[in-house]
Amino acid sequence: MSKKENKEIMKKIKEIFKEKGLDDEDLELMQKVNAKKRLHKCDKFANLKEMINLSAEKYGDNPAFKYKTEVPGEFNVITYNQFLGDINALGTKLINMGLSGKKIAIISENRYEWCLAYMAIACGTGVVVPLDKQLPPNELETLIVRSGVEAIFYSEKYDEVMQDIKQRKITDLRYYISMDLEKRENGIYSQKELVEKGRELIEKGNRKFLEARINNDTMGFMIFTSGTTAMSKAVMLSHKNIVTNLMDIATVLYVGEKDILLSFLPLHHTFECTVGFLYPISRGASIAYCEGIRHIANNIKEYQITAMISVPALYENIYKRLMKSIEKKGKLQEVERMMKLTNMLSKVGMDFKRIVIKEILDGLGGKLRLLVNGAAALSPEVEKGFNDLGITTVQGYGLTETSPVISAGTDFEQEVGSVGKVFPNVKIKILNKDENGVGEIYVKGPTVMLGYYQNEEATKEVLDKGWFNTGDLGYVDKKGFLFLCGRKKSVIVLKNGKNVFPEEIETVINKIDGVKESFVYGRPDEEDEIDLKICAKIVYDKEIVKDMYNAETEEEVKEALWEIIKEVNKTMPAYKYIKEITVTEEELIKTTTQKIKRHEEMKKIQKST
Repeated sequence: MSKKENKEIMKKIKEIFKEKGLDDEDLELMQKVNAKKRLHKCDKFANLKEMINLSAEKYGDNPAFKYKTEVPGEFNVITYNQFLGDINALGTKLINMGLSGKKIAIISENRYEWCLAYMAIACGTGVVVPLDKQLPPNELETLIVRSGVEAIFYSEKYDEVMQDIKQRKITDLRYYISMDLEKRENGIYSQKELVEKGRELIEKGNRKFLEARINNDTMGFMIFTSGTTAMSKAVMLSHKNIVTNLMDIATVLYVGEKDILLSFLPLHHTFECTVGFLYPISRGASIAYCEGIRHIANNIKEYQITAMISVPALYENIYKRLMKSIEKKGKLQEVERMMKLTNMLSKVGMDFKRIVIKEILDGLGGKLRLLVNGAAALSPEVEKGFNDLGITTVQGYGLTETSPVISAGTDFEQEVGSVGKVFPNVKIKILNKDENGVGEIYVKGPTVMLGYYQNEEATKEVLDKGWFNTGDLGYVDKKGFLFLCGRKKSVIVLKNGKNVFPEEIETVINKIDGVKESFVYGRPDEEDEIDLKICAKIVYDKEIVKDMYNAETEEEVKEALWEIIKEVNKTMPAYKYIKEITVTEEELIKTTTQKIKRHEEMKKIQKST
């Protein structure tokens, strides 16, 4: 960047600061504050009951939840005091129904009633069993049987499925509780009515739920894994597991009572439940519910969202659209110049990004400041891009078995491509390292699960003297940042002993224009029967490949993409070369958090060959 360009941009920065009423003293103070690295303070609590009572005490009349009404532009608000009151009422009635110590399931879209049921069960009633809202009826039924739940909360979407299960009497279910009924009908209970009756019981002096004691070290939560490499397992977690994780998160990632988080990922998944629900509630923030992927941009603006939790696919889509919008306005070069300057200044503690690039951020509501990514690695380009725009983007890493977060970048320290540093209460070791220092990741600490429900054999496979084998491969750099390389079960081992990580190559392929996603795998090489060749299944965008490559038929698309793949190969070691591709418009098989179900994809490929 030339001196002339620097002067021009600095002039613009000073003009913006003048408009904001900032002077040289403000800038100096900002520089000092931003230069400090710290761990945030956090409240202490032993279980979720203590957590919600503390939050209600501190943030009583603040909004805990916001959601739309039928009237355009109007929102329902649930305060912390109201939330606690509803929890106590529902929990009191559940105990009155004989459900103390019992397993209780929840299945619905993201909504206030889901969170209410979760906390009413967890804070003194029994064991919470969240179920995947996208499961087909037969799989849902299987999990209900496996878990032995005696009651289930559900939304009207599942009315038909529940009626079928109820009629066939093949489960231990005694209570079917609708989130949408106003009152009990045909043997189906109303959640709303249970809350009202619970309030009446409390008014009459019933304190069984209010005074219920929680064993912090026994199973309070049964969470089924997503099953990306095998059949889902039922993970047993305690209050100690979860609250330890919450307090660890609080020390490295600031969320406060002025923050509004958008709830997008399914709540049954431990990542969204802990980081997108329990954590903001422990910090006095507000939660708003997304209406669906098509409404995300509008929801961010309407609710004035400041933070959100999601997965790479969504963030990458938002970033691409944002950059295209900048390009259409003819401001790409200007923005790039500004980002270069603000990055230089941020290195010395002067972070002007949000002020300088205000016009662009206004397109995202103007308030968005924090993006937390999980489930899979975010493209380094996108991660850096958002950070350059003044939106702090951090990557986290964890598993259901670890409650879930093991490590994360912080809002004051990140390393592009890394999943951050290991949390304060977590120990880590890397075993069986290769020549590059990549090995198997093991973790230990109070966030590690109690084990798999009724599956001692599977528990012994992953737990040894408190150390949990994550099944992931990675390394820790000299600064203490953890980097992931892929799943041990998905790694492709060649006859020369070299390891090929499919996820690494998929990241490269997914950057190609017109590629939506990809799946890399190994299959026997016809030219060398004892070795494997690297293959890729590529999902393409029909409209984009037509415009960019003038390709319409599947064969034309394959030919066009193969030419690009050959160039990609030149950027990698020879043993990683992609030797065969297939193309399709059909999406890959994924979990609800958009992880590829690798074993199912592989089965599908094997059947087709």
